[in-house]
Amino acid sequence: MRSGFTEMLRGLLDRPLASYYLLLSSAGLLLTIGLVMVFSATMVESYEATGNAFAVILQQVIWAVVGLICFWIAQRLPARTYRSVSRPLLVIAILLGLFLVVMSIRDKQLEASGADASGLATDNLWIHIGPVQFQPAEVAKFALLLWAADSLVRLGPRIASWRDLAIPMFPIAGLLMIIIGYADLGTMLIIVAMFIGLLWASGVPLRILGVLFGIALVGSALLIAFEGYRMERIISFSRPEDFADTWGYQAIQGYYAIADGGWFGLGLGESRQKWDWLPNGHNDFIFALIAEELGVVGCLVILALFAVLVYTGFRIARRSDDAFRSLVAAGVTIWIAGQAFINIGGVLGLIPMTGVPLPFISDGGTALVVVLAAVGMLAGFARAEPDAAQALRARNPSRLVRLLWAPLPPAPRSESDSESPSPTTRKK
Repeated sequence: MRSGFTEMLRGLLDRPLASYYLLLSSAGLLLTIGLVMVFSATMVESYEATGNAFAVILQQVIWAVVGLICFWIAQRLPARTYRSVSRPLLVIAILLGLFLVVMSIRDKQLEASGADASGLATDNLWIHIGPVQFQPAEVAKFALLLWAADSLVRLGPRIASWRDLAIPMFPIAGLLMIIIGYADLGTMLIIVAMFIGLLWASGVPLRILGVLFGIALVGSALLIAFEGYRMERIISFSRPEDFADTWGYQAIQGYYAIADGGWFGLGLGESRQKWDWLPNGHNDFIFALIAEELGVVGCLVILALFAVLVYTGFRIARRSDDAFRSLVAAGVTIWIAGQAFINIGGVLGLIPMTGVPLPFISDGGTALVVVLAAVGMLAGFARAEPDAAQALRARNPSRLVRLLWAPLPPAPRSESDSESPSPTTRKK
């Protein structure tokens, strides 16, 4: 029986469009679960504040619709478009980050002097323009991913040279990481992991990766040392009970939520901790509420869906016949996997909490839109896998289908036409 199941699974995975459908199903289920859990986590607070239990979830649904539109657009764009916009997008991300740093320093100085910090409001992470707010750090992830992948493909075999890599890639990437890390260490760590993962996937020698990893550790330590609250978070992580009234409060309440859930949870919507006990239960600590309402079984479903998504991302990277698509697919996968690990690990007490949202699930507009756009790009790359492209072109869908959903992917390359071997296939 086990052999029969294995053969059936292998047969399904051998289908030309298996990557595409795995990606759509896992991302779609995570998004659906996220909307349900955001509603469950916010309905009490929303009703108390506005008299309408649906106020917060309606905003999140609007952001989800915007994200799905971005998904639809992203899967239609060819790889050359992403390569052409990578540099302008990176410049925009750096300028937005610098603007946010300058405005944050200005606000701190005005607050220290007792003056009125009027004008464009910031809170270190967000830029507010009227009723609209967005988070530049999320744009920075996407921008650095595209630019670094394009630069690595252009370098080709020169990636083994420290000098060719260092100018201009390392200074620009380092500047962006410092700008993001100034106010958001968790997002910076995700960007660092994604960047080093891209270098590894492209075949950069391990000696260079080791040096970069050491520099990243030193830089992170300095950012922690110069901000007292970050050090307090590290200390409270190891002994949250000693900081029950300050930094340890959220972690302790999260542990209570997880403990109350047991194997099967209290039931959807039946959380007790969301009644003003658990801060940010709809955002950073939404996994704790999932554990409380859906139990260990619900948490395992979430982890399984992320595992499928990560497997699919690396599968797309491995099966791509284009070096840029392969690198970007690996980068997106490392980004989502790293962010999920940092969020869930912080909630479970495995690592210090850094305040990053859980992809697809946490409340938050910018993060949801950007991750759906990234997955849309990944979906387009899945359709461009050689077997998938051949199957889609053989079907020859109607013009209406191509207009409403996605155009035909490019014809598969022959080995002689390939720009370089797949960067995720490293020499042993």
